[in-house]
Amino acid sequence: MNELISMPAANAVKPLRLGFLGVGWIGRHRMKAILDSGLAQAAAVADPSPEMAAEAKALAPDARIATDLDDLLGDGLDGIVIATPSASHAEQSIRALQAGLAVFCQKPLGRSESEVQAVVDAARAADRLLGVDLSYRHTRGMQQIRDLIHSNALGKVFAADLTFHNAYGPDKPWFYDKNQSGGGCLIDLGVHLIDLALWSLGFPSVVAVTSELRAGGDRLASGTQVEDFAAATLTLSGGEVIRLTCSWRLQAGCDAVIGADFYGTEGGASFRNVDGSFYDFTATRLSGTSRQALALPPDEWGGRAAVDWARKLAQGQRFDAACEEFVAVAAAIDGIYCVGKR
Repeated sequence: MNELISMPAANAVKPLRLGFLGVGWIGRHRMKAILDSGLAQAAAVADPSPEMAAEAKALAPDARIATDLDDLLGDGLDGIVIATPSASHAEQSIRALQAGLAVFCQKPLGRSESEVQAVVDAARAADRLLGVDLSYRHTRGMQQIRDLIHSNALGKVFAADLTFHNAYGPDKPWFYDKNQSGGGCLIDLGVHLIDLALWSLGFPSVVAVTSELRAGGDRLASGTQVEDFAAATLTLSGGEVIRLTCSWRLQAGCDAVIGADFYGTEGGASFRNVDGSFYDFTATRLSGTSRQALALPPDEWGGRAAVDWARKLAQGQRFDAACEEFVAVAAAIDGIYCVGKR
């Protein structure tokens, strides 16, 4: 069981004091979701861009504009929300945890399994709550599908196909620098697919990996180049076969193609985006040639992972051993990279 922090009764309804490090679009979106929940106040925000910091302050006029992480760590916060470039995630998370703060971080938590393990180890040592923005877990559709799988309503699930094609690709240069990003579309988009597959199936271990990584249509060479297309097959300890593909700037005919299909001996389930949308999803139960709707848009899911972390923190939750799941996802990504390059 997770140990709860002992707090005086007067503190039970007092909003959390949070700091927000990195307040670009996604950082501000998660910040607004947490503030709208009423669970927390933004005590301070920090971003190298004065414009981004000013936009964040417009959402929280009482927030102090801090200069950097060091400035935030001296502000007596309960926790920190990190939405900075990937190269900084592990180091910033560890520093915050060691300072006694809970952490909610954008994905990927680290650029490798070893970086992610170091963050989880720091959270355990500090006994502080650690969360990662694996937001698709919190869609209504994937929640429904996971419930079907865990209740054995689909029989034995033996295969899954997952896809995430982004027809645009990132617009910031650091995404294309392996030293800063850790990789290309796989660690950016495929992290969600791997997490959804393992999370839905109860995190069985990965026993075999095959993969192909491409850049500009050619097989990825070793070095600092990052992939813009990835295809992989993971075989899990229960015999399940997971196939995934992801890409940036694929000629997809729409903004995005996102899906997760699960196949069992007694039925299947499908999670799909609607008309190329990044935000609208359906979930369907499959039986032979028939289909049954499980979830339809609208579904305001984007900030739920952040709000869930804030709620647990407000309830006094400390280290949660479930964050070892982040290490399992990172290990699978490392495995795909290891075998996918010539």
